[in-house]
Amino acid sequence: MDVMKIGIIGLPQTGKKTLYEIVTGHPALCSAKSGIEGVAEIADPRFDKLVALYQPTKQVRAKINIKLLPKLEPGSASEPLFKEMSDTDVLVHIVRAFKDDSVYHIHGSIDPKRDIDEVNAELILYDLMFIEKRLERIDKEHKRSGSDEAMINDKELLLKLKAHLEKEMPLRLMELRDEEKKVILNYQLVTIKKMIVVLNVSEDDVNNTALFEKFRNEYAPQKIYLMHVSAKVEDEIAALESEKERKEFIDALGIVEPATEVFKRLCIEALNLVSFFTVRSDEVRQWLITKGATAPKAAGAIHTDLERGFIRAEIIKCADLFALGTEHKVKEAGKLLVKGKDYIVEDGDIITIRFNV
Repeated sequence: MDVMKIGIIGLPQTGKKTLYEIVTGHPALCSAKSGIEGVAEIADPRFDKLVALYQPTKQVRAKINIKLLPKLEPGSASEPLFKEMSDTDVLVHIVRAFKDDSVYHIHGSIDPKRDIDEVNAELILYDLMFIEKRLERIDKEHKRSGSDEAMINDKELLLKLKAHLEKEMPLRLMELRDEEKKVILNYQLVTIKKMIVVLNVSEDDVNNTALFEKFRNEYAPQKIYLMHVSAKVEDEIAALESEKERKEFIDALGIVEPATEVFKRLCIEALNLVSFFTVRSDEVRQWLITKGATAPKAAGAIHTDLERGFIRAEIIKCADLFALGTEHKVKEAGKLLVKGKDYIVEDGDIITIRFNV
């Protein structure tokens, strides 16, 4: 599977760096001109249960790639910044919804809706500018050497995208044919990306979902995923040394689980990924693969030889293993599934690949 990447964007002083540091565990040494990349481990209770069951010598959690991009200042953002955005698969927009007089806001006041709409408009404007420049190049090429079929098709698609953007709608809302989607992969467009908006709220509002519910309903037609988090609270949770201390702190605040774990799961959903597992006495490993992938593709994610020599996949569902307790009992119950090349991997599959190279 190709490496997929989450890109974190936002206005200055919104909590982007804090959230990045919490989810990756690394300092955000992001310069004004280039971002910084890290990885975030996925906390999955199924993985933890498998580790407890098999007691392996090695355990490998799934990870997602996250890039903290330089700050976005509407009207002054550079083309290289948008190029970096276009190299991601999902954009995460961190929006300030907390009040703190000691932390400035570039607009002098706190207004999450204004900031969301402003950044969305900036992204649409960039895509329009990109398309107009590309159309200009096509026209110049046409005058110099005439048009061919590919150039004509390219121009028609660009004009179609331009008309959509001029309605102030992101490209992710467009209905596109498969061949058009392939062509767009060559364009440095940003509104085609899936979008997650994270409302960074104050500690007092960590359990207040009113703003989240309001915005979720308002932005659902734009296909925007939404969640809220208090980066300050999450930072305090991450700073605690023991799991016992973290649990006591979370319970005292009435939090079910750290919002950073909700954030990671939301990223996986936006990336259109599912989890499968491989288990041996020496290793338990969680893998991420695109939803709808076949068993041979899962085999290829493990090792190219497994895909090349794929014979069959033996599947155990996590739910069945946890309910029955052992692989032997799963087999006795007739719940070990033997699948061929057409099997579509499901979230929570434990897979053993049989192959011959």
